[in-house]
Amino acid sequence: MKQCQPGNAVRLLENGEQYFPALEAAVDRAEREIFLQVYIFEDDETGRRIAAALERAAARGVTVKVMVDGFGSRRFLMRLLPRLHEQGVQVLIYRREVRKLSLHRHRLRRLHRKVVVIDGREAFVGGINIIDDFTAGGPPHPRYDFAVHVRGPVLAPIVSSMNRLWRLVAWASFRRRQQLPLLAPAQAEPVGEICAAYVVRDNLRFRHAIEDAYLAAIDGAQREIVIASAYFFPGRRFRQALIDAAERGVSITLLLQGIADHPLQRYATRALYPYFLRQGIRLFEYHRSHLHAKVAVVDGRWATVGSSNIDAFSLLLAREANIFIDDSGFATQLRARLEHAICNGASELRATDWRRLSLLQRALNWVSYQLVRLAIGLAGYGDKH
Repeated sequence: MKQCQPGNAVRLLENGEQYFPALEAAVDRAEREIFLQVYIFEDDETGRRIAAALERAAARGVTVKVMVDGFGSRRFLMRLLPRLHEQGVQVLIYRREVRKLSLHRHRLRRLHRKVVVIDGREAFVGGINIIDDFTAGGPPHPRYDFAVHVRGPVLAPIVSSMNRLWRLVAWASFRRRQQLPLLAPAQAEPVGEICAAYVVRDNLRFRHAIEDAYLAAIDGAQREIVIASAYFFPGRRFRQALIDAAERGVSITLLLQGIADHPLQRYATRALYPYFLRQGIRLFEYHRSHLHAKVAVVDGRWATVGSSNIDAFSLLLAREANIFIDDSGFATQLRARLEHAICNGASELRATDWRRLSLLQRALNWVSYQLVRLAIGLAGYGDKH
């Protein structure tokens, strides 16, 4: 695996039920410096709980640096931001919303990463925003998602990336006083046996890094590919890689949203189902709760956990961050959790079921597909991606 660094300890965290207690405990352990990057920092019970932990850290002299997305964290800006500022927490806004009706591609370039670094010695990377695990009035089960807690050599690129983006946004925001030296360098000594790589997507040097890492794993697959993706609208390269794998006998399973928070994208994704079903790819929709995961396992060895969906927003526009892991023990654990989700919260869609869809449902899927393609085209990206 490209950029894979041995000697790491990686712990899988499933849903906010495991993630938030671990994150809060790590913040309470902090002694020197905290970096936090997140797309959504919600003003709800969970958001206020994590904000309180950050305030406690700042009160005992820890330098706390929080970066949130200006679109995803709009309510944070109104309610939690003043409170954190009062307690000495440094906050930067990535692309604050100015013109709400603008459809320019730059407005779509969001900070979609969910990364936290504590004292340069431990980090959290994944797909979980700082938001209540349960949706008010929604399913009685937690939002389905993953993160990892990591220590070891992979912290070096994580800390470097966090610090670089902080300095970049501080400079662009004319916040000179927040361009302070790094207080807690990465503690990158070996602490485990897992080989891992931290891969980011941005709009400069690493525009296709996450997609290329996925494609390399798919192209090398020999037995099995399992992908869980909240928003799944792959471009031509990704679709062809899956088809090529299926044609050489690789078993492929896709776990996708059954309860949609963005119906247009869900219907557009469903327009692709017949294409995949004809190739023998198994499709499952998760109905137990909102599926928000962005994870994959290949051949029981390669795995990834992160913020990147398999759609144009994640692969072509947003700043994303994934951990890629080469370890059979971790991959087996993640594969088992996905199998549990499939067996206990998902339903399989078969070609015979799809052929029974009404003409209206087929038309809705087709129109949604064309609208999403049009939106991608208006943003300046073609289907070749």
